[in-house]
Amino acid sequence: MAARVVHVLISGEVQGVGYRAWTAANARRFGLTGWVRNRRDGDVEAVFRGAEGEVAAMLAACRQGPLSARVSRVREVDADDAATDAQDFLVLPTA
Repeated sequence: MAARVVHVLISGEVQGVGYRAWTAANARRFGLTGWVRNRRDGDVEAVFRGAEGEVAAMLAACRQGPLSARVSRVREVDADDAATDAQDFLVLPTA
């Protein structure tokens, strides 16, 4: 079965609320690889790679986020395998 890779931008009150750690924990729980990082513009950016159902579940979870987050928008675009070569799920520095 081919993996789905998706590049995501999450907007709202998503920095300073544990969103990256929450994302990494959930991505690992769903068996996904990829990465998450804060962006200087206030968004959180992530790449998820894994089975279609698990990626879909992660995207649904991102629309809620951790309890202290207020997600206003999740933008997603399918990407190719070049978007991540991670073997785990990483939390990257702010870009």
